[in-house]
Amino acid sequence: MMNYTETCDYLFNQMPMFERQGASGYKEGLSNTIALDKHFNHPHQSYVTIHVGGTNGKGSVSHTIASVLQESGYRVGLYTSPHLVDFRERIRVNGIPISEDYVVDFVAKEKDFFEPLHPSFFEVTTAMAFKYFRDKNIDIAVVEVGLGGRLDCTNIITPLVSVITNISFDHTQFLGDTLAKIAGEKAGIIKNGVPVVIGETNDETRPVFENKAREMNAPIIFAEDKPEIASAETTYDGGMLYHTPCFGDITGDLGGLYQQKNLNTVLFVLHEIAKKGFLCECKDEANKTKCLSELLHGVAHVKDNTGLMGRWQTIQNLPRVVCDTGHNVGGWQYISAQLNNIDCQMMHIVFGMVDDKDVNGVLALLPKNAQYYFTKANNHRALSEIVLCDLASKQGLVGNPYPSVYEAYNAAKGNASPLDFIFVGGSSYVVGDFLKNCL
Repeated sequence: MMNYTETCDYLFNQMPMFERQGASGYKEGLSNTIALDKHFNHPHQSYVTIHVGGTNGKGSVSHTIASVLQESGYRVGLYTSPHLVDFRERIRVNGIPISEDYVVDFVAKEKDFFEPLHPSFFEVTTAMAFKYFRDKNIDIAVVEVGLGGRLDCTNIITPLVSVITNISFDHTQFLGDTLAKIAGEKAGIIKNGVPVVIGETNDETRPVFENKAREMNAPIIFAEDKPEIASAETTYDGGMLYHTPCFGDITGDLGGLYQQKNLNTVLFVLHEIAKKGFLCECKDEANKTKCLSELLHGVAHVKDNTGLMGRWQTIQNLPRVVCDTGHNVGGWQYISAQLNNIDCQMMHIVFGMVDDKDVNGVLALLPKNAQYYFTKANNHRALSEIVLCDLASKQGLVGNPYPSVYEAYNAAKGNASPLDFIFVGGSSYVVGDFLKNCL
């Protein structure tokens, strides 16, 4: 029988895995998912679910919703992707990762069934998560879409609420080359009669969501129409302070300017959940106080409650080191704005990307007044550091190539004075390598 490390190697290397292989690891369609679901006797029907899709922010939104639900006393399953350090990050109950023994036993007992299906890594992982949540007797699961929505293997659930954070260009080879086409794929998670909360739209995407909601007779809520957050600012410890007319000031432990949009979406989702009987409905002063306390504690302790990493995460001070998993133009519009506001003597940026992203689009957003350390993650999809350095130089960015994140970060750290600033990012895999190998 394989041990945990061998089991993870089997999952990563013996099955098509988009995160490692790109297009060759992507399997379209739900036939395997339906077969696995039937084999395990439809475990997702044993608990309530919330389904979270979108291009950017779905991880932060999923973890924040789970944190507030935990603070409200529920037993909460959380299924997200990708992981940064350990496979077990993907599947949690009340913040505690799935055990190594469960992963090993699941594969050992079930691989004779699923191997003939030739499933993808994500199909097997989703089946494992849904079964694990039933085995752990959870009350509610927050399920993050893997890729797209309509054909994503999480899309067999009928949730309490559907959530679509926003739409920007990403995975265009699978989802389409216009925002409207991408929105159409994401809108595939909208279910008949199930409320859907939309975080952000534009002129191209809003009609797509409105039409799909009308077709499915699903109540649709646009969180941007009546924002619950008046303003927000970063805090000294790297978190955020939100000013709201209804809830007063809210302190969040997740950093990043983009978290204002994410939390605004979360507040609307929580309102819909409360209407369905979860959370308290604030009908009187006692309930209102309890509800507010759960919300404030949930937002303030997302990282502690759920284990989320890599969202404008401060690693150390003197010099200050921050990492972030933002990996496309939509995410970097916020990250670049935040970097441009950093007060430091010198900025050092350890940067790498995968080869199927809009690399030039992201490079155009990067600060010009920084020293760059171009690198690649330990991933088959990683763009060569040599190619990245050449592309960056054409956009006026100055730096050198390094063959690993470890070497790039060590070079940055060696060059940085205590009053400098080091940023590590460009890809979830760069951040993952950083957290695994450099700390």
